[in-house]
Amino acid sequence: MPAKYPVPSSDKIFALSCTNVGVGPGGTTAMLARVSIVDYKGQVMLDTYVSPTMQVSDYRTATTGIESSHLLSPDTPAFIQVQQHVADLIKGKVLVGHSLWNDLSVLGIPHPAVATRDVALYQPFRNALRSPNQVIGLQTLMWHLMCRRCQDGQLHPVENARAALDLYRTVSPEWEAAISFGNWPSCLPPSTFSRCYL
Repeated sequence: MPAKYPVPSSDKIFALSCTNVGVGPGGTTAMLARVSIVDYKGQVMLDTYVSPTMQVSDYRTATTGIESSHLLSPDTPAFIQVQQHVADLIKGKVLVGHSLWNDLSVLGIPHPAVATRDVALYQPFRNALRSPNQVIGLQTLMWHLMCRRCQDGQLHPVENARAALDLYRTVSPEWEAAISFGNWPSCLPPSTFSRCYL
């Protein structure tokens, strides 16, 4: 039986992670503040802060490490520049990440669902942690499946992208084999984020 979807080569696989700050009343609405992309080997392809498009009401510094000086510097690129750069980088790539719908949403960039590998949605990971119907945090996945700590202290998008990539690489043959024959091995992302996928 021929493969329905070809297995992607390693040069077609990138991992993405974003860090957000809060805007609006109480800072509860997420706005992109930093974006990182690494290639299959974990080499940084992009790591940049993003100039805010709205007044920031909560920098979430305790968890993000981001301060106003990071975003308000004259050297910090505008959102539209970063958005275009990210769109160009990920076009035609398979995206690996954790809860990619959040990253794609703040970036305002849809991506083909079949070209995403979201470790938060991968059913065998959920089953291994006996949580088949819920999203498991990246920190928990890394600790239980790889005996490795991540996100100790502040969030770092490069570290998060590499962690998601490492999780993916441990099961990539099985994951890609399932997809190649049309057996999608992941749960669907939240329906409210369907606009993030093509």
